[in-house]
Amino acid sequence: MRRAPLAAVAALGVLTGCSTGEGQVDVANGGQFRFVAATPAGEVIAEAERAAAPDFRGTLLGGGDWTSAELDGQVAVLNFWGSWCPPCRVETPQFQEVYADVRDEGVAFLGLNVKETDEQFAQAFVDSEGIEFPSLYDPAGEVALAFRDYPATAIPSTIVLDREGRVAAVYTGEVAQDDLRAVVDSLVGEG
Repeated sequence: MRRAPLAAVAALGVLTGCSTGEGQVDVANGGQFRFVAATPAGEVIAEAERAAAPDFRGTLLGGGDWTSAELDGQVAVLNFWGSWCPPCRVETPQFQEVYADVRDEGVAFLGLNVKETDEQFAQAFVDSEGIEFPSLYDPAGEVALAFRDYPATAIPSTIVLDREGRVAAVYTGEVAQDDLRAVVDSLVGEG
């Protein structure tokens, strides 16, 4: 099982991050958010070692119900973000660029907006940056908790699912656009 090593990676990221305290937020401490540092890169999980992502649901920014079943059969990029998070403000527009390039290749993007004091702040950010992919409004971080076996507890975090709904890559911290493109291209190329 890959969960134990991934949990160890998450714990290491939180432990090392607490000493530098800039850029991310850890939600594994009883639901409270605190800033932690990013890991420099993510972990791509070998196909034979991938585990199924949990099912989740929520309400989209601006309204409307959404379930993870909408990702079935697609490579999916899940990005945990907040408009209050400086690295997210850099990363999210770059995700839009990647999304625009790959959305017609069976790739879905979903933002998971967490810990906003008011939905209008998240909506204003999405509108001002021209973000076209949907985001769930999840102020309590319930979806992050559903992914507790993976390092989704720092903001920003990104989890990439393969077409079978398995966790294929995990990034804690800001993801470089080239890294995201490489993992998405690799997963699109898998049978």
